[in-house]
Amino acid sequence: MANAYDVIIIGSGPGGYIAAIRAAQLGLKTAIVEREHLAGICSNWGCIPTKALLRSAEILHFAEHAKNYGLTLEGTVKPDLKAVVGRSRGIAERMNGGVGFLMKKNKVDIIWGEAKLTKANEIVVTKTTKPPMQPQAPLPKNALGEGTYTAKHIVIATGARPRALPGIEPDGKLIWTYFEALVPQEMPKSLLVMGSGAIGIEFASFYRTMGVDVTVVEVLPQVMPVEDAEISAFAKKQFDKQGMKILLEAKVTKVEKAANSITAHVQTKDGKMQTITADRMISAVGVQGNIENIGLEALGIKTERGCIVIDGYGKTNVPGVYAIGDVAGPPMLAHKAEHEAVICIEKIAGLPNVHAMDKLKIPGCTYCNPQVASVGLTEAKAKEAGFEVRVGRFPFVANGKAIALGEDQGMVKTVFDKKTGQLLGAHMVGAEVTELIQGFVVAMNLETTEEELMHTIFPHPTLSEMMKESVLDAYGRALNA
Repeated sequence: MANAYDVIIIGSGPGGYIAAIRAAQLGLKTAIVEREHLAGICSNWGCIPTKALLRSAEILHFAEHAKNYGLTLEGTVKPDLKAVVGRSRGIAERMNGGVGFLMKKNKVDIIWGEAKLTKANEIVVTKTTKPPMQPQAPLPKNALGEGTYTAKHIVIATGARPRALPGIEPDGKLIWTYFEALVPQEMPKSLLVMGSGAIGIEFASFYRTMGVDVTVVEVLPQVMPVEDAEISAFAKKQFDKQGMKILLEAKVTKVEKAANSITAHVQTKDGKMQTITADRMISAVGVQGNIENIGLEALGIKTERGCIVIDGYGKTNVPGVYAIGDVAGPPMLAHKAEHEAVICIEKIAGLPNVHAMDKLKIPGCTYCNPQVASVGLTEAKAKEAGFEVRVGRFPFVANGKAIALGEDQGMVKTVFDKKTGQLLGAHMVGAEVTELIQGFVVAMNLETTEEELMHTIFPHPTLSEMMKESVLDAYGRALNA
């Protein structure tokens, strides 16, 4: 049958399109359903375009501090908001087109529309009711549309969307989600960011560097609450120096709107109330899975806390139906979705030695200034888990490459099991740590001990030398500090 497949994937984000490619590689007849834009939120409205904005902010920062590098720039360096946003959107469109090319290359059929499960092996696709928020790359001429499609295996990869707090719902004008924050029509003079997770703190960092008066309100006792407390505290000091105002253990209880500004009522940790007026507000209080209107209830597919419940291989409680990526729960990261996709498809295909994902070995990266990256257990979590730990620290200020780069503010921290030498976690703050963290991820995946890390030769001069020095410090053997 023309509309019968081995695998159908609903959603073409990082999890979905990677699942489609891997399925096609394994010889499975594959189709992918998309209602809005190929490549999903990550490439269109998340990971990639935000990094483009942050890169523009970084270049502006360097230009404004050119004298620190012995350079004189003539005239005033000013951001061109339209051009900055245009560059970001152009990169998003390029990523969008790239996924279309990959689908064609791997002979994956694209079904355009909204999918709904009607049986464990059947979906009905109707015309999409949600127009794309950006120009869509041309679809293949043979793209399929409305109809009924069947598959032996159906993978749900519908992603997630911004979570809204009751009474403080984003309106697209005064209260933004990351969608509006990515494409401002004009730069606000002041901005309130509610939430200091990765999304909130990245936008806070971007807008502050662009000259906006930024205030961050966080309900928990530290910025970037999932990070190691020591790393978080170091990052906060840098944010403070940049002029960012951060209120911890504070909660926005109400927002009043004027014609072109908001006034937030904020309750602080001592129970007192204060008001903060700003031109715009970003709601960055997390995301929630897209589980509505896709037929889960009719099939009895189990959900929990707004996400689909799965086992370690993407299987739901209904045979033949799987879920991957953000819709399958935290951590809601693109690289987690991609790896989960491969595990799920390889299990479907019956490959031997398919291993369930170890979530402790998933790195997390935040691309603010300074960058933050981590993997594994924080020092506090390791102690809570009953480990007796050895902790190593090494500062950027003692690293020659960091000093030469003019980026000497940062730290590398490692956490080891004192009894076995197992690397339990690694945490970093500073320049390019989002690129460095993978070294520790590989080490953890290979079950490397402190002894093996100590005997690994790191190149000089590099920032990566600090990784080894942190290990040495955990055992009282640091050489350069």
